[in-house]
Amino acid sequence: MSADLNLYELLVDSVRDYAVFILDPQGNVRTWNVGARVLKGYEADEIIGQHFSQFYTEAAKGSGWPAHELRAATREGRFEDEGWRVRKDGSRFWANVIITAMRDPSSGELVGFSKITRDLTTRRAEEELLRESEERFRLLIEGVIDYAVYMLDPGGRITSWNSGAQRMKGYTRDEVLGKHYSLFYPPEGIAAGEPWAELTAARLQGHVESEGWRVRKGGSRFLARVVVTAMHDGEGRLRGFAKVTQDLSSREHAVQLERTAQHVNEFIAILAHELRNPLAPIRNAVSVMERVQGDSAIQAAMRQTIARQAAHLARIVDELLDVSRVTRGTFTIEPQDVDMVDVVERAVEMVRPEADQLHQTLQIDVPRAPIGTRGDPDRLLQLLTNLLTNAVRFTPPAGRISVRLRVNADQIEITVADSGRGIAADDLHGIFGLFVQGKEAVNRVGGGLGVGLALARRIAELHQGTIEAHSAGPGGGSEFIIRLPQQEIANDVVQPQRAEPPQISKRVLVVDDNVDTANTLQLLLRSLGHETRVANDGPAALAAADEFRPDVVLLDIGMSGMNGYEVARRLRSRKEGRLKIVAITGWGTDADRARSTDAGFDVHLVKPVDEVELRQILINGIRRH
Repeated sequence: MSADLNLYELLVDSVRDYAVFILDPQGNVRTWNVGARVLKGYEADEIIGQHFSQFYTEAAKGSGWPAHELRAATREGRFEDEGWRVRKDGSRFWANVIITAMRDPSSGELVGFSKITRDLTTRRAEEELLRESEERFRLLIEGVIDYAVYMLDPGGRITSWNSGAQRMKGYTRDEVLGKHYSLFYPPEGIAAGEPWAELTAARLQGHVESEGWRVRKGGSRFLARVVVTAMHDGEGRLRGFAKVTQDLSSREHAVQLERTAQHVNEFIAILAHELRNPLAPIRNAVSVMERVQGDSAIQAAMRQTIARQAAHLARIVDELLDVSRVTRGTFTIEPQDVDMVDVVERAVEMVRPEADQLHQTLQIDVPRAPIGTRGDPDRLLQLLTNLLTNAVRFTPPAGRISVRLRVNADQIEITVADSGRGIAADDLHGIFGLFVQGKEAVNRVGGGLGVGLALARRIAELHQGTIEAHSAGPGGGSEFIIRLPQQEIANDVVQPQRAEPPQISKRVLVVDDNVDTANTLQLLLRSLGHETRVANDGPAALAAADEFRPDVVLLDIGMSGMNGYEVARRLRSRKEGRLKIVAITGWGTDADRARSTDAGFDVHLVKPVDEVELRQILINGIRRH
């Protein structure tokens, strides 16, 4: 028995991924294993005999939470909780804690507690990232007002309702949630069983498209185009249906439908693919990280996967917002002197990691001397990046991609060529249309929404340029040629900073009511050498500004109570000319940016914020919107 006990003690003491230790009945630490030392930072002789409340935040200790945990474990035999805990160096981590009461088997007397602690900080951060991604997608759908977009459960009952559905059909969300969608069909359609036949067809075929009469609240009818798509989980089980309805009752809508009908169904299917696909690896990566906590190489790989897929989601949303600007006629440029050599090199740098991952050869042929034009460097970079991203996507592993920059008869000519899948002859004439990807796009995962080339053409046109596509056909690769007017540029044009410039420490106040967001941003800023302070609401931010006297305020807009606009106005009313205020928010329309300018913000950044851009703002000073 003694040998078995020694083996058990040796097993517990050698565990590295969990802090496993024993408390006496008063909560003082009696034992300390290797995992506890790794997780909390204390050596055994530093902590044994100390009260376990030392691991809790000041707020938790002030509320009496450690004592509550021991009382609950004493009463129930076991207590489990998740919350913030504190290491020896003062850093915080999100922990899962299990406390078990230990009693003398003969007398039942309480002799102490066993305590097991697990670090869940990474899992919590990735779950928050996933939640924010899903919230951005929800807001995107909610903002669609010209289409009714809603979800049905497998039986056809309504489970979601966007603003476009309310506008089109007249029902509020509370009036329709839980009701069967046959509510929108006329009596003859219900008698013919159309709603149920529609769901059956969607379940069997994947999606179904139809036109017919539908009924609004109050009984009025309208002609509608409807697409119903079956939604399945990773194991093939039917989870419900996505339903998109377009009002065709006006002649204008009918004309628009005639022009775009061939792309509507493809776009809906591609959108479903593109927004689902990044979420799957994020969820998978979180699951893997939970199971292999001790393997740092796998942890790093999973973090890289999550970062790539999160960036993919952000890129999808940005493309959709740009499409909205194009259709509204508000997609504009801010011209300045631009060196196209620098733009090409930066675009290549952005896509090179993805090309390297596929072992593709990426060749660049540009002159050493600057080649100038008048244009918007960010939009020109977007144009080149869209073309190069397409080339990488449609070129097989070990394929070739080349970029060449030349001047020909006072015109700048940029050629992007690849050895990829090519373009069919009957697709070439419409390849620059919105949501156009070729005949097999719906069956190809990860190919984007089909808007990149349309945006590229619009950017070229805004610069008085052109873009054209060539291909020998399927399997023959593709070539895109951009032509822009050449223009002499000033010799002192400042190129975007490549190497990281010297860091100048700033006093930065971070204001966000999402505690995790604020704390992780604070950690990033501290790692960059800045002095920081955090506030989680408007009044606390104003008080911290008085005490801390920051150089820069990174301020969330959508806070409850006093929002970021009001905080910015009050800060500006103090006439502190040196104070720079940066909006960090999920709202990114042109109207949102204009409103933040009116409120006194210097810069408007949209979440998730790019670390390089934030670093440049803090290092080089504030650039206006």
